[in-house]
Amino acid sequence: MGETLNVVVTGGNRGVGRAVAAEAARRGHRVTIMARRPDEGRAAAREIGAELLVGDLSTLRTARAAAGEIAAAVPAIDALVHNAAVWPSRRDLNEDGFEQAFFTNHLAPFLLNQLLERQLRRVVQVSAGLYVMGKVDPDRTPAGADFSATKTYANTKLANLLMVPLFAERWKDAGVTIDAVHPGVLRTGLGERGGVQGLLLRTVKRTLKSAEAGAEPVANLLTAEGTGRYFHGRREQRLKPVARDTALARRLWDDAVKAVDAA
Repeated sequence: MGETLNVVVTGGNRGVGRAVAAEAARRGHRVTIMARRPDEGRAAAREIGAELLVGDLSTLRTARAAAGEIAAAVPAIDALVHNAAVWPSRRDLNEDGFEQAFFTNHLAPFLLNQLLERQLRRVVQVSAGLYVMGKVDPDRTPAGADFSATKTYANTKLANLLMVPLFAERWKDAGVTIDAVHPGVLRTGLGERGGVQGLLLRTVKRTLKSAEAGAEPVANLLTAEGTGRYFHGRREQRLKPVARDTALARRLWDDAVKAVDAA
């Protein structure tokens, strides 16, 4: 048994987040999950053997409150797992005017990293291999002017992934590390749809691996050494050129700082 860590998992009440939280608990870590739905969160926390924080990462106001809850409950965060994500079927703007996937998948993790960085030792970002299909337009994507039910998820996960090397650089002297991992194409509720499209998606998902199958590569990174890396499952991979656009990354960083009013 290695070091016991204080692990926080966002979206830890279902899907990959729940599986990662359960695997971290099985490895002997102290686990806190953040969930938006109290009843579902309580049930998951009880089954996992984790602590529950109720928090909503869909707006600036609620994400700031969620960061405050984490800071108060876990003063020393050994590993923060950004798992919460959405894949919307239609353009939906939050109260701040951001397209919902852009905020939840990109700006919310950015804001939590900023607000909690003095308490952090390590960040693990659950990513998606679909980033390779992403195309971020800084003038259109934030408000969903280029919204697509199939591509927006890839766009927002790409935006998030572009931040990983910049956080690694920002934190290198502070000893805080960050890595991203795509746990695989898994059978989860992400991207659920109604109608014919939803039926086809559910049919395809029956052939996929379970969320539990994707927990190990994420949990392995809780104690890994290194920073600024991207993993596809257990294997480290060099990012495709679309995620190595340093000019775009810097623009998105600067825009995110302005958006969340963070230093």
